[in-house]
Amino acid sequence: MKKITTALVFLMASMSLFAQGNDKLTIDLKALQKPNWSEQEQKNAELITDFIQKLMNNHDFDYVLEHYNDGAYVQHNRNLPDKVTGLVGFLEEFVEDYPDYTYDVKHIYADGEYITFHSHATLNKEDRGNDQQGMNIIDTWRIKDGKIVEHWDSIQALDGFMRFYSLMNGGDIRNDNGVF
Repeated sequence: MKKITTALVFLMASMSLFAQGNDKLTIDLKALQKPNWSEQEQKNAELITDFIQKLMNNHDFDYVLEHYNDGAYVQHNRNLPDKVTGLVGFLEEFVEDYPDYTYDVKHIYADGEYITFHSHATLNKEDRGNDQQGMNIIDTWRIKDGKIVEHWDSIQALDGFMRFYSLMNGGDIRNDNGVF
């Protein structure tokens, strides 16, 4: 029995080390979904989860452009260029400077055609899970006919560097869509 217990402890420790070595953060939709979501809300949450996983965590911009670049996307964050192409262009440059940027989804809310993610974004691997670093982000998307058609967000910088970064980069208006 002692050998089995020792083997189990070793196996669990090995799995933990393997998981920590994985650089890609994965959105766990199954753990975050709510039992009261309609079938359509579930589909909308799956759509946004795929979009955000590929965009924000995997940085698979070719996939995003291939699957989500239909011209319908209206960006309401005035500091980002409009359309999916504008968002991808911005993030391509951003992850050149911050290749370990990740978006850890903490909560998902569904209300008809609206999906909201409440997330913790960090620039560095060592900051993941530290709620004193990075950004607190609330993103809302509107989905119509299976397409992402609008995006709004609210971003709170959690540390001095992110507050400084937001101050230095937050003044450029890059689209005319308005915030509402």
